[in-house]
Amino acid sequence: MAFVSDLDQITRAAAGDPSAVAWLVDRYSPGVLGLATRMLGDRMEAEDVTQETFLRAWKALPGWEPRAKFSTWLHRVALNLCYDILRKRRESLPGELPEMTDPELTPPERLMQSERVKAIETAIAALPERQAAALTLCALQGHSQIEAAEIMETSEEALESLLARARRSLRATLAERSVA
Repeated sequence: MAFVSDLDQITRAAAGDPSAVAWLVDRYSPGVLGLATRMLGDRMEAEDVTQETFLRAWKALPGWEPRAKFSTWLHRVALNLCYDILRKRRESLPGELPEMTDPELTPPERLMQSERVKAIETAIAALPERQAAALTLCALQGHSQIEAAEIMETSEEALESLLARARRSLRATLAERSVA
């Protein structure tokens, strides 16, 4: 099969080609869904954000100009949608990250690991939005700092500062809870 570039698929999707749309969704929805899930802590809300991200993308595709990578642009749309939801539910309790237990652990060890994961989730959820976003993009989703800065529409230096503050806050919070 011949190599097909993102730009080729974007051009075809903008022209209404359903196979190009499907290709872009298959390629980028896991990353968008992962970001939204980590930011929101709720899989159903994350799926809604993913769907809305792609709806907005398809509406904007005919006029889209590749000033940034398509994936960066999509993640920015998703992040903005997550910010909107987080602002609406500031007083709500955070959701949960997917269960990450090792099947080889004993029940008491699983309980300890589960409690530690919950403490980390709670600590991340308590961070200011931009710190949580920076940490999620870099540490949990594996984006480079350059990509994360582009997604967040900030400088690399500002992103580094956000990450440093987020890590300091997490360390302090987890140390207080004796989870670190």
